[in-house]
Amino acid sequence: MTEASCKISDAEWLVMRVLWQESPLTASLVIEQLKSNTRWSPKTIQTLITRLVKKRALGVNKVLGLNHYYPLISEEECMREETNSFLQKVYGGSLQLLLANFVKNESLSEKDIQELKNLLDKK
Repeated sequence: MTEASCKISDAEWLVMRVLWQESPLTASLVIEQLKSNTRWSPKTIQTLITRLVKKRALGVNKVLGLNHYYPLISEEECMREETNSFLQKVYGGSLQLLLANFVKNESLSEKDIQELKNLLDKK
């Protein structure tokens, strides 16, 4: 992993998702995109952006007096780190236990089952 951290809160994930979809963006544009999905104030969103910059998950460039934010870490890398953290915390690192629990307790369609089989066959 790079020096950036994926140890981000659920709220910070929402900010990152906006910037993973399109970047760089100003805080105003991030706020505009998030205000329809959340009840957060602009100040709250700006605080989340500031935290993400401090965690080195976001970078910032100043252009014509405006800060433009962009991800320093990929969504895939964050997903991988979050998955590994969850796997360690909940299943003691056992992928087999996670999959067994998932398959036993989830309603899987034939398509889901075939996709899982295809993934395993590729390994």
